[in-house]
Amino acid sequence: MTDSNQLLHLGQPSRLPASPDAAVLDYVANPRPGRTYLVRFAVPEFTSLCPVTGQPDFAHLVIDYVPGATIVESKSLKLFLSSFRNHAAFHEDCTVGIGERLSAEMQPQWLRIGGYWYPRGGIPIDVFWQSGPPPADLWLPDQGVAPYRGRG
Repeated sequence: MTDSNQLLHLGQPSRLPASPDAAVLDYVANPRPGRTYLVRFAVPEFTSLCPVTGQPDFAHLVIDYVPGATIVESKSLKLFLSSFRNHAAFHEDCTVGIGERLSAEMQPQWLRIGGYWYPRGGIPIDVFWQSGPPPADLWLPDQGVAPYRGRG
């Protein structure tokens, strides 16, 4: 956990990290410890690069988590996710890697990520990962992203 007086990004000028590995995520104390509640980040304009062609790939990400001792600071998350714009990786690597990093660093009670990728080569690819079963008393709404249907 980052001390709120030592946050790298919040209230400070920040540059876009050169890569996801170079990005620093800030975490602050959970304001409601001991409560089971869901935090959702919807990222409808996520981009990365195809590792084969170098062309941009686009996704709608939905990150849901139940905080443990900390929560992720949203500006640092935005910068981390934006650092993928020049990162070449397959959809599966981006989606699962984001979920695993947040889970390892933040240590939430539970986390899931849905990567709803727009078609590459005519095939939409959706990638899902979660840290384990959700807490039994969690209200878990649908992620709300419709399956890809094209322009019809």
